[in-house]
Amino acid sequence: MKRMIPLTLALMLAVPLAAQVESQSVAIPEEEPVYTVVEEDPEFPGGMEALYQYLSSNIKYPEKAKAEKITGRVFISFVIEKDGSISNAKVLRCPDEMLCDEAMRVVKAMPKWKPGRQRGKRVRTQYTLPISFTLN
Repeated sequence: MKRMIPLTLALMLAVPLAAQVESQSVAIPEEEPVYTVVEEDPEFPGGMEALYQYLSSNIKYPEKAKAEKITGRVFISFVIEKDGSISNAKVLRCPDEMLCDEAMRVVKAMPKWKPGRQRGKRVRTQYTLPISFTLN
């Protein structure tokens, strides 16, 4: 019993010390910030008109959604990276999962954008895109 007390005490002291050593030696790389407002907004190649043309040419209205007469607006948020690529796409609001899936497919397939700029440097920029699904 007398032997267990020093052993238990030594273990109790060793754990916090080991934790301190580990936390000091491990450097966590800091991810670059994502801007929501920038001096120079990101731009789809060819501008907004080209973006609308891209969406209308590439969105395929889901047949089941057509049959069920499902319409609405899908809001997708994504990050335009410093190289113009799209990342972290997520649905913010959606009337139906079929429409969400189609909107997400088209957003992920977009060509690279002209990235946003802050103080003359390319920066990661948050962008929200509404995509409307309407039937005639």
